[in-house]
Amino acid sequence: MPDYFYVYPAYLGRGHSRSEGRRVPEPETLVEVTAEEIAQAAKRLGYQVEVEAEKHYPRDVATYAGRVKVSKRPGLTKAKFLRLVTGEMRKLRVVGGKH
Repeated sequence: MPDYFYVYPAYLGRGHSRSEGRRVPEPETLVEVTAEEIAQAAKRLGYQVEVEAEKHYPRDVATYAGRVKVSKRPGLTKAKFLRLVTGEMRKLRVVGGKH
């Protein structure tokens, strides 16, 4: 089992349904999510990340939005991580003026 997982912007983006790949509850989704923004929030949470900008989400082969490779931590599921990183992204957007 790998010691990392991938996060695509579609997992967190508003405008995507669960069947289109969204992985967080709709009230927690964000507008215009980028791989770089996910990486920045994950770094602030103390994770090792690597942005792979040339990759595309398998369910949307026409859009190359990139993905983020995130190191795993024991006891933390991907679902919990996604909720943590979404919360951190909200904090960063408030500071940066982007909602």
